Amino acid sequence: MTTNYANILYEVQDGICIIKFNRPKVLNALNTELLKELADSLRRVAAEPDIRVLVLTGEGEKAFVAGADIAPMKDFTPLEARQFSQFGQQVFSRLESLPIPVIACVNGFALGGGNEVAMACDLIYAADTAKFGQPEINLGLIPGLGGTQRLPRLVGRNRALELCLTGRTMDAKEAWTIGLVNRVLPADQLWEETMKVARSLASKGRVAVRAIKSVIRNGVDRDVEVGCQLESDGLALCFSGQDAKEGIEAFMEKRKPAFKDTI
Repeated sequence: MTTNYANILYEVQDGICIIKFNRPKVLNALNTELLKELADSLRRVAAEPDIRVLVLTGEGEKAFVAGADIAPMKDFTPLEARQFSQFGQQVFSRLESLPIPVIACVNGFALGGGNEVAMACDLIYAADTAKFGQPEINLGLIPGLGGTQRLPRLVGRNRALELCLTGRTMDAKEAWTIGLVNRVLPADQLWEETMKVARSLASKGRVAVRAIKSVIRNGVDRDVEVGCQLESDGLALCFSGQDAKEGIEAFMEKRKPAFKDTI
């Protein structure tokens, strides 16, 4: 099933939803219209029980998302800037809170808003030609779509400060070294390897996948004792359905499990 919006491509195949940012002439830059389409797409993903994994990527070979579309921002009033920022933050929070795994397949520039949307995903796989950064300071601005908050949580406060204050661009290898990126792959292998992981994740039991995302997301910024209690609750949830029994039996019988996704 393929649906084409004006600014994104939406496709579902074998339980995997693929969303492509589709403004290649402007390096897939974010604008309000694209964010509205992304919000609508995420609502569809959340409402479709057969979708088990979401993959985000950019159309074309140059960019994942090169940043926000600067031209419309030139005449923003302070109120309009706040509204754009808050709307984008809401959309990315919706992306981050999806109960299914979300992979950013970064095939080129991921700057500014592009880096911010990638950071709202669970996994970031990058081509060895990809570039990352928060260059807003070079325009007299600051990141406005969650960059000042997610970046330090991923790479640490000092690295985040350095990247935001200098506005410099880093290559994929450095992004991996500092913990921003999960894997760096040759550009011609990126899509194949990303989809291989997506298919693997789609085969996992939905109950356990949701529990892992929930426990890590809700426990990471809390006291370890509180986080471990969340973990115990998540494990108990897994045993409330049939998947844990099926997974254990399959392991003992040396076969692939047939998860039913029941609670």
